Amino acid sequence: MTQSQHIVNLEAVTEPQHFGQRLDQVLADLFPEYSRSKLKSWILDGHVTINGEVNTTPKHKIALEDTVQVTAELEVQTESKPQDIELDIVYEDDEILIINKPRDMVVHPGAGNSDGTLLNALLAHVPDIDKVPRAGIVHRLDKDTTGLMVVAKTVPAQTHLVNQLQDRVMSREYEAVAIGTMVGGGEVDAPIGRHATKRTLMAVRETGKPAVTHFRVIEKFRHHTHIRLKLETGRTHQIRVHMAHIKYPLVGDPQYGGRPRLPKGASESFVNVLRGFDRQALHAAQLSLFHPVSDEWITFKAPLPQDMVTLLAEIRADTKEHGIDE
Repeated sequence: MTQSQHIVNLEAVTEPQHFGQRLDQVLADLFPEYSRSKLKSWILDGHVTINGEVNTTPKHKIALEDTVQVTAELEVQTESKPQDIELDIVYEDDEILIINKPRDMVVHPGAGNSDGTLLNALLAHVPDIDKVPRAGIVHRLDKDTTGLMVVAKTVPAQTHLVNQLQDRVMSREYEAVAIGTMVGGGEVDAPIGRHATKRTLMAVRETGKPAVTHFRVIEKFRHHTHIRLKLETGRTHQIRVHMAHIKYPLVGDPQYGGRPRLPKGASESFVNVLRGFDRQALHAAQLSLFHPVSDEWITFKAPLPQDMVTLLAEIRADTKEHGIDE
């Protein structure tokens, strides 16, 4: 286990949905890269100010447009061990690392995944990254979602990137294959929270956090649609939950896809392809952000992985054979 210390300086202005909520709840929403217990301890230790005044009450009710600041010393600890795991590196400099994450790679160690994660790989690739909270990981992709992620190699870079995420400046675009033939693009604006009974899943809930997903059609097929999506917010499982909510779940989604729906008249080989696609057909295809030092707007792209290329080729062949259903 390694230990290091650095000063954390965080600042944010509360939004309308925070009105009347407890200070500790609001901090957890504003600064999700830190644990609830850590944020609460900072409040109790006098490291949090509201509009310039120290507040040591976690239950304090937040008003409109309060300016919240956190200044604290963070001791970073990690029990994760460096592991020499190959990374598909799209770009790297002294401040950031852009990787193309493969399927089956878990981002953070957790129950059932104590090693072999992206975090383990980062600790080996950038030894000093243990000084950065969460080894520089500022956003996640689900285990079976492929594509682009940005990692901060320094604490200032991480703060800069987290602020971009919170301010909805960083642009993240995805490609997916949905079940059903869409008429056109659109937007899903529906709050997301924990599922009422299945606590490992998310769901559209009135009491959830605001979530907005934009989508457009790339190609229509007789029973599927190849789509491009852009996140305005970054809730857990957001795209998967939103697409299932509007009745166009993603192909292969084990949690939100429902029972497999097979096209009428599909060949045996095509049925086998659909049944054999054992992950959500979702890929983080493009990532744009301001570089934390140069402030240059930079864009990275990652081509579709081979399993999605093959899936689309089979779907296209099926449509050519049968035509699009009206």
